[in-house]
This record gives sequence, C-alpha cells and structure tokens, in this order.
Amino acid sequence: MNPNEINCAEACVNGCILGDRCPNREYAAQATKFIEETSLDRLIEMAEIARRKKRLEPPQWVIPDEI
Repeated sequence: MNPNEINCAEACVNGCILGDRCPNREYAAQATKFIEETSLDRLIEMAEIARRKKRLEPPQWVIPDEI
C-alpha cells in the first residue's frame, strides 16, 4: 500500500490503516498535544467564538450546475 495513493478521509474513517507510514502522523501528534495542553473551558470558549462567527456570516447560496 502506497501512502501517497490513499485518501485518508475515506480509508481511515475507523482509524489509520497505515500506522507508522501515515503521511499525516505529525498532524495527529500536534492535535493530541493541543488537546492535552488546552483546558476544557478554553476549548468550549473557542467553539463558542467559532459558532458566533459562523452565525453572523451572511448566508452562502449554492447554485447547482445546470444539467
């Protein structure tokens, strides 16, 4: 299995299938470190800020392609 040929978003839904050969391993380590070092209150605060920001944005219309 070539790590460059795998779509991780689809293949690794239930966990990484490449193990130590995963090209996204460094990002997982960064995310784990961030979660461990950030308090739950701070994570909730960040989520609330993002939710408010998203709510205040104007609606984005999606126009489907004509068939």
